[in-house]
Amino acid sequence: MALKSKIEWTENTWNPVTGCTKISDGCKNCYAFTMANRLKAMGNAKYSNGFEIKLHNYCLEDPLKWKKPSLIFVNSMSDLFHEEIPVDFIKKVFDVMNRASWHTFQVLTKRAERLFELADSLNWTPNIWQGVTVESEKYKKRIDYLREVPARVRFVSFEPLINEVNELHLAGIDWAIVGGESGFRAREMQQEWVLSIKEECERQDVFFYFKQWGGFNKKSNGRTLLGKTWDAMPQI
Repeated sequence: MALKSKIEWTENTWNPVTGCTKISDGCKNCYAFTMANRLKAMGNAKYSNGFEIKLHNYCLEDPLKWKKPSLIFVNSMSDLFHEEIPVDFIKKVFDVMNRASWHTFQVLTKRAERLFELADSLNWTPNIWQGVTVESEKYKKRIDYLREVPARVRFVSFEPLINEVNELHLAGIDWAIVGGESGFRAREMQQEWVLSIKEECERQDVFFYFKQWGGFNKKSNGRTLLGKTWDAMPQI
């Protein structure tokens, strides 16, 4: 069975790779790092190496067994374009996504340069959505790399949004997700940062999805902005 996800903008998760390394400011309080080490302590075999990169061939073809069409977030516990993941394995992941045409796969990376380098060697069937994370102005260049990727849907996750992002150029981008950091050490997100992105999405005809305010108690902080929820996303 597919693993149901609590992430608001997807339905299920698929982790043929687990583990990662922190490369930018948004990684500081990584939820996956904490979860992986907790699962290791609980004796979960999949996380026997904690948060070190680990390939899982045994679950590589799982989506082919899931017959109900679903939105699937790929590698919620890793980054498919991590430098330690062999190109051949990335191609195997893409091959499964290509064959499982009834699903829609959402791939998200902070390693936009490697994504750009490999993009032309991968088979971008229409059911593969590709995104990059931009947590502040400092990482806006990732959007330029994403723009060159031949995915049918390109999206930017501004999460955790830890600082403002100005002068957003969203040509070629279809969808933006905005969310604050959650957890014990969560950094505060300012409403004006969110509204600035929302206004640019409206001006440049990009779907806008507001995921959460975050904070230590993200449930109580909720996910309403200006008195409503914002759940726009590309058509599946």
